[in-house]
Amino acid sequence: MTMAYDGHLFHGFQMQPNQRTVQGEIEKALQKMTKGKRVIVEGSGRTDAGVHALGQVIHFDYPGNVIPADRMILALNSMMPMDIIFKECEIVSEDFHVRYSAKGKWYRYRVSLDRFVNPFKRFYTGHYPYPLEVERMQIAAKDLIGTHDFTSFAASGGQIIDKVRTMYYVNIEKDEKENEIVFDFICSGFLYNMVRILVGALLEIGNGKRPVDDFPRIIAAKNRQEVRETAQASGLYLYHVFYDELPKKYRQDLDL
Repeated sequence: MTMAYDGHLFHGFQMQPNQRTVQGEIEKALQKMTKGKRVIVEGSGRTDAGVHALGQVIHFDYPGNVIPADRMILALNSMMPMDIIFKECEIVSEDFHVRYSAKGKWYRYRVSLDRFVNPFKRFYTGHYPYPLEVERMQIAAKDLIGTHDFTSFAASGGQIIDKVRTMYYVNIEKDEKENEIVFDFICSGFLYNMVRILVGALLEIGNGKRPVDDFPRIIAAKNRQEVRETAQASGLYLYHVFYDELPKKYRQDLDL
């Protein structure tokens, strides 16, 4: 099932004791539908507290009689709180896994450039009220494309040992109407806080605090201390998960 949620009032996706989580809300609804049986929900990614999703994907094994996909989406949406909505539903083969079957993930990050924090955006964008040169960030982002060890962009606390990933696509544009910078990253997989750390470094480059060609040095260092900044959770969105081969328009790595 593909879903969207407003992460502001959630303590992340993953179930945690005595905390409101996305997984917890879904499993609570499924337990009602199965009259008390626990159904374990797997997510394509474990978004943190305050992080949003437009294209999170989950799977679960529903016990008992098969419920058609159209009825499942109606049933779950009728039981969801206002900050969760299911958008698509399909019955998949036994060998499908929402995380391991993914070919790539797309995260989007939005940064407001307003001088003061907009009260209507404060939970849905990051905030950076300093001078920025978008072109500097666009040039720097080219050095992220390809297969690299992203250790320098992984926060402590992650469980993954192998930190080599392939970055397929990075796009940075200014949304003039909203006065925001929009960052898009498509990668084979993301490490803990990786997108927020990348955005933090790119903002420093855009502001002139870092040189445009700093990413090769940072990547080679394999040291988290090289990038201290981590952008706020509020601007991050899990935008899409790819289960088929990525379209060529999102494969900037093929041009290397």
